[in-house]
Amino acid sequence: MQPRSMKFIALGLALAGLSLSAQAHRGWLLPSNSMVEAKEAWVTLDGAISEGLFEFHHVPLRLDGLTITDPDGVTTQATGAVLGKYRSTIDVRLPKDGTYRLAIVNKNVFGSYKLNGETKRFRGVEGSPGAQIPAGATDVETSTTHARLETFVSANSTSEGALKPSGTGLELVPVTNPTDLRAGEPIRFRFQLDGKPLANFPFSMVPGGVKYRGTLGELRFTTDAKGEASFTVPSANMYWLSAKYPYEAAQGRPQPGARRYSYAATLEVLPQ
Repeated sequence: MQPRSMKFIALGLALAGLSLSAQAHRGWLLPSNSMVEAKEAWVTLDGAISEGLFEFHHVPLRLDGLTITDPDGVTTQATGAVLGKYRSTIDVRLPKDGTYRLAIVNKNVFGSYKLNGETKRFRGVEGSPGAQIPAGATDVETSTTHARLETFVSANSTSEGALKPSGTGLELVPVTNPTDLRAGEPIRFRFQLDGKPLANFPFSMVPGGVKYRGTLGELRFTTDAKGEASFTVPSANMYWLSAKYPYEAAQGRPQPGARRYSYAATLEVLPQ
């Protein structure tokens, strides 16, 4: 399998296995600011995988697949990331005023088949050579994991063009702009799966700085019958929002035919 494919598989496994336990390794993106006010706006984005949220102590999160959606809804591939020992870093220019979405999305395929009487297993990014099933294969069994990891940044003002959902996978649809969140003030988000609202769907938010508190500090919420949640958070901080579908999916390798989805985002909540 090609090294590039292996990078995305590793990321997909990390994101698909998102856990809320204090010992879990989480993948996250961390912007230097969620609201940049400057004539020439830039943001620095770090990516890492670690037990402690927003701490650089385990391995870097590769930014090979990072995409940037601008305020007009145009998505481009990010370039220029630097891979370090514990984190990856990229400087992103924000040429237009408004809100940007910075995201890594992976869809990985796992499975097995029989060829010439021998059982073979495979895994790979969907559409990559490693995920191809050869002609003549029988007893094919596949499962998929769809993982989305993202954050949001605004330059000088907020906008909605970058916030429109793709209609694929597990997605957060912000009603409140995700770069204009305040402690103690109502936040409204929707969750959807392949374009359909997720009713009674649980998700959580964990503030950074766990090592200074000694406790995880996880906040748990659930969407209503329309897939929407309205809630507040008590204090300003960088938060890691996470969710998975199905919610009770077991950890480890997906069973044949299974489809798992995960979502995670870094959101900055400012003081009132």
